[in-house]
Amino acid sequence: MKLNYLILFIFTNAFIISAQKKIDVFFDFNKYDINPIAKQYLSTWIENSTDIEVQKIYGYCDWIGSNTYNDSLSIKRVHAVYDFLKQHKVAIKTDYETKGFGEDFDQSSVQAENRKVSILYDKIAITKPKTEEAILLEELNLKIKTAKAGDNIRLKNIYFFNKSPRLLPVSKPVLYELLCVMNDNPKLKIEIQGHICCQTLSGQYDVSAARARAVYTFLIQNGVNRKRLSYKGYGNTRPIYPIPEKNAQEEEENRRVEIVIVEN
Repeated sequence: MKLNYLILFIFTNAFIISAQKKIDVFFDFNKYDINPIAKQYLSTWIENSTDIEVQKIYGYCDWIGSNTYNDSLSIKRVHAVYDFLKQHKVAIKTDYETKGFGEDFDQSSVQAENRKVSILYDKIAITKPKTEEAILLEELNLKIKTAKAGDNIRLKNIYFFNKSPRLLPVSKPVLYELLCVMNDNPKLKIEIQGHICCQTLSGQYDVSAARARAVYTFLIQNGVNRKRLSYKGYGNTRPIYPIPEKNAQEEEENRRVEIVIVEN
C-alpha cells in the first residue's frame, strides 16, 4: 500500500496549470488526517520549495458515499493540508482560494487518485535588500539631479594613502558611483576639488591638487570627456573645521574631495 502511495506521489508531482504549479497530496480511504507518507512528501516539498506562495487548495473524494458526506470530507482534507502548511510556515496568499469538490469532478478510474488535495502555488519574487553601494549611488544621483550650478557635493568614502595622491582600493566603489552619475547625466560638467587637513601652513605635503587630479584621471580613463571636467587643489584654505583639528573625525572631514556643479 505504501509503495502505491509513493508511486502516486512521484507521478503527480509539480504539474503546471496555466502560470501556476500544482502538487497533489493523497489520502487514505474515508480519512481526512494526513497519513505519514503524505506528511513526509509534504515536508520534502516544503524543504525544497523556497520563495513560493500558495494560491489555492482544492479537496476531492472518491465516489463512494453520499454527495453531502463527500463534500464535507473534501473540505476537512483541505483544512488538514492548510493547517500543515501553516504549521510549517509556508506562505499562503491572504485571499487564497479554497474549495471542496467532493466527488463532483472528472474522476479517475483509479479510486486512490481521487482521494486527494491539490495545492496550487506560484513562485514569488523576493526583493533583496539594497547594498550600501546601491544606496550611495542613489543618493549621489539624487543630489546631482537636483543640484544647480555652483552647488558643492562631497564625495564620501574617498581615501588616499597618507600624504599621497594614491587612492586606497576601498575608494573604488565611490569612484565608480561618480562615473555612473557622469554617464547617466551627459550634460553634467563638474570641477573636482581637493582639500587637506592638519597643516596650518602650505608645504610639501599639500597633495590636494594631486588628489583631485587622481579622480579626474580616473574619470577620463573610463571614458568621460575631459571637456566636462576640471580639477583644482585648495590645500588647507577651505577647512570645514579650524586647523589644527580637535580629533581624527575633524581631520577626516577636512581631508576630502568635493565636486562643484559647473553645468547641469
